[in-house]
Amino acid sequence: MKKPLIILTGPTAVGKTKASIGLAKTIGGEIISADSMQVYKYMNIGSAKIRPEEMEGVPHYLVDVLDPEEEFHVARFQQMAKEALHQIYSNGHIPIIVGGTGFYIQALLYDIDFSEGEEDTEYRRELAHFADTYGAEALHGKLREVDPKAAEEIHANNIKRVIRALEFYHQTGRPISEHNELEKQKESPYDFRYFVLNDERSRLYERIDRRVDQMVEEGLVDEVKVLKARGLNRSMVSMKGLGYKEILAYLDGECSLEEAVYTIKRDTRHFAKRQITWFKRERQVIWINKQDYQYDETQILKAMLSKMEGVQCLENYSGVLNF
Repeated sequence: MKKPLIILTGPTAVGKTKASIGLAKTIGGEIISADSMQVYKYMNIGSAKIRPEEMEGVPHYLVDVLDPEEEFHVARFQQMAKEALHQIYSNGHIPIIVGGTGFYIQALLYDIDFSEGEEDTEYRRELAHFADTYGAEALHGKLREVDPKAAEEIHANNIKRVIRALEFYHQTGRPISEHNELEKQKESPYDFRYFVLNDERSRLYERIDRRVDQMVEEGLVDEVKVLKARGLNRSMVSMKGLGYKEILAYLDGECSLEEAVYTIKRDTRHFAKRQITWFKRERQVIWINKQDYQYDETQILKAMLSKMEGVQCLENYSGVLNF
């Protein structure tokens, strides 16, 4: 019998954190973060990391566990998330995957196989050097030549994923888009509900702009200064995140702070748009549009609970749910 799994995702700044806490407290859930930046220690402001007091006693996994010098990628997420799932099931609770990294969620939900095409450090280094020399767009052009579908799905600025796609083709002679499509067709080993929290585009963009301003007010520049003094630079996976690479450019004298903040806001809005596009392509997704519930957190929670009726074994893990 399949074990239950709840996913709560959506574009950046839509309000996933607050909604996830309410859901977890109601159904006896524990949260696994599907965020590529919140996994890192010392990167609190720029990643909009949940604060301990905001957790309200709900256990969180994959938050604040890696040093920023370490690499974090989809295969590592999958492995760490599976370990967290095992622990949560052992605790008799329901795992809730929360975060906006769609590829991470897909990898866990359908148990995508990453064993084909092991890491080729030398070739990765060669591609990274090419990107540093000729730019992200030129590297993306290489991918477009061999795997147009992957190039369409992976943004040029996501150098890590572009390199992985080129590496896969280099090792196997097959487009990674073809491999991923086959893997996606697999049946999920979980009895899941896949919620996408969304909002009107204009309101979402306003929230993003306010959040970036708040990050600067809370000390984003000082946070990045500390990381820079630690020896971190833009070649590292952790420092490629939105907010970090732009402030590094400011600290390196490449732009003004005003220009850096403008770029963060613009690129975060573009990122949110790409996230929504990704979720629209996913299977068995349940859209929770906040405006349909007059932005009432209680009504949003009730809507999610009503969609969870019939999840196998749910009562075994959480007791009787009052829908």
